[in-house]
Amino acid sequence: MDEKELTTAEFWKGRRVFVTGHTGFKGSWLTKWLTMLGARVSGYAWDRDEHKLFPLIGAAPEVDTVWGDVRNRQRLDAALREAAPEVVFHLAAQPLVRTSYQFPADTFEVNVMGTVNLLEAVASAVDSGTPVRAVVNVTTDKCYDNREWIWGYRETDPLGGYDPYSSSKACSELVTQAYRNSYFHPARYAEHGVAVATARAGNVVGGGDDSLDRLVPDCLRSFAAGLRPLLRSPGATRPWQHVLEPLSGYLLLSEKLVQKGAEYAAAWNFGPEEQSVHSVEKVAVRLAALWGEGAGVDIAGISGLHEAGELQLDSTKARRLLGWRSRWSVEQALQKTVDWQRALDAGQDMRDISEQQIREYMTQNL
Repeated sequence: MDEKELTTAEFWKGRRVFVTGHTGFKGSWLTKWLTMLGARVSGYAWDRDEHKLFPLIGAAPEVDTVWGDVRNRQRLDAALREAAPEVVFHLAAQPLVRTSYQFPADTFEVNVMGTVNLLEAVASAVDSGTPVRAVVNVTTDKCYDNREWIWGYRETDPLGGYDPYSSSKACSELVTQAYRNSYFHPARYAEHGVAVATARAGNVVGGGDDSLDRLVPDCLRSFAAGLRPLLRSPGATRPWQHVLEPLSGYLLLSEKLVQKGAEYAAAWNFGPEEQSVHSVEKVAVRLAALWGEGAGVDIAGISGLHEAGELQLDSTKARRLLGWRSRWSVEQALQKTVDWQRALDAGQDMRDISEQQIREYMTQNL
């Protein structure tokens, strides 16, 4: 395609987008951002989840929502055809490591077969004339075969997964690779016109994440209740970043997929700079200081279940080929998260607060 390169606002205005998992933490922020840019967004999400952030952030009335399970191939297929999107973001998932230990079969069904069903729906829609141009499957930094080393993982490193969640996301990567090679091969892009990529991000924080067994939400709930959270893996390191950081990468990647096609149909890391890789204890202690009111943390030192110790990403490829890079430091990310929660507790309009944070991020100097 020779479509001229556009700025972000010009690119998204009026463009049809389909987002699975659009009512989750990342999905709510992504759909809010897309609607602010003028995109016409359709979403597909499981109606059994509690959708607290989605209405709070002001995305609900601006998105055409279909409630359904990604394991229901027929319903997902019908929803995607009805939406007739140019860009597809696949975020629907069982996203928690510790939950995957409790429900491994469900985790694999949602994360693996959900990806199969989404790509089947895309293939079917393309065959019927739906103008899908770009697909971004959002996975995780945990899809790598974690060697517990001090270097960041590159897109060419082996996939793996000790726990069911990590393994299921590695499988989702492999499924995407198989469909790309078999049905949307970059070498045959002129025939099918669909560019398929995967996106692997680090640990995200931000306003509205109310997941259990995640550090920042657990800490904020404890602080608000006047309790001291117990850190189960204080020495574990993670690439911490605000949720808007990887979302900006997904948006930029999808723009390139539409404009350049096969050239960008691959796997991409979206992780913070090395200085944003911190231990669980350091992040929790800093979060307590930002919260104030005498907040603090206690150390358990034992998690009971295996979780990765050392983990970080090498995002050189995204920086050099996409021009993407982190804009907010860990300090800024944590501050924005506390600010959002404080605004919610004070009864402020969270649509305005969320849009303000997105605008601040968009105008932040690189």
